[in-house]
Amino acid sequence: MKKIILTGGGTAGHVTPNMALIPGLKDLGYEIEYIGSYDGIESTLIKEMDIPYHGISSGKLRRYFSLKNFTDPFRVLKGFFEAGRLIKELKPDIIFSKGGFVSVPVVWAAGRQHVPVIIHESDMTPGLANRLCFKTARKICCNFPETLKLLPSDKAVLSGSPIRSRLLDGDADAARRFTGFTDDKPVVLVMGGSLGAANVNKAVRDILPGLTARFNVIHLTGKGKLDETLKDTPGYRQYEYIKDELKDLFALCDIVISRAGANAICELLALRKPNILIPLPSASSRGDQLLNAESFKKQGYSMVLTEDEITGNVLLDRINLLYEERERYTQAMSKSPQNNAIETILSLIKEGA
Repeated sequence: MKKIILTGGGTAGHVTPNMALIPGLKDLGYEIEYIGSYDGIESTLIKEMDIPYHGISSGKLRRYFSLKNFTDPFRVLKGFFEAGRLIKELKPDIIFSKGGFVSVPVVWAAGRQHVPVIIHESDMTPGLANRLCFKTARKICCNFPETLKLLPSDKAVLSGSPIRSRLLDGDADAARRFTGFTDDKPVVLVMGGSLGAANVNKAVRDILPGLTARFNVIHLTGKGKLDETLKDTPGYRQYEYIKDELKDLFALCDIVISRAGANAICELLALRKPNILIPLPSASSRGDQLLNAESFKKQGYSMVLTEDEITGNVLLDRINLLYEERERYTQAMSKSPQNNAIETILSLIKEGA
């Protein structure tokens, strides 16, 4: 039996693609171990899947001033030695890294012990953690055609992002029972991420009378962002967060309004859901969502609006336009070369990169 170590963490986006690979790895007969931080989100998510989990010390490598810049390098160094001991003990045939700073000492330790490593970059422009691992990696998978030119040409693979298979198995009738929608109106699903998006929430609520005249609306608001004054609005259902029922809501909805995080938009691509992307502005991020959204717009997969453009009736007009032209977007997504990420990555793993 071959053995693989998965690593990555810090945010759910650095864990869920690894989780999507696990069923396929099991089918291939791989013994799976996971290395993450002591108390990161990856610890909870991976343990729920009954995968052996090993925590190591982790520090963030910041490009701005912080007092932690003086202590975190020692945490990274400690993590390097801890990862080295684990790799020596577990004897993996290969390591797959989804990124995040906890993955850096794991990849470096693997390189020192000559264990092949495949890494995956979700965003269009590679993050610092993954860039620090380029030299060690045998192959570097990515989501966007534009990213290929930023990677070493002999290592770059356009794979797309692994998507959890359960998202593809939704039941629209189960979603109707869950939401209580009983008519045949088309459905708009609004997703602001786990923390919500205040400006998107406000823009959607401002146009509710016009929106619900034509559509049923499912609004995932983020924790603490429900509006109790709207709870009895016909054709409108709001939830702070959805987990198990999300696959069913995807099956029911006709179009989606979403932020432009890499994993989120790759899920929309895999599900062939016409969408409007409202990327997180550069003032609130490193600008990766703006680039992600622009790439999907260029490839014909998405409409894109900035936060400045969603005021008044602009958002309502674009939702109506997207619904009228939804088939064009679905057709473009169905032809995407990024639709077979799991098969592509599993093939690289089987080949030993």
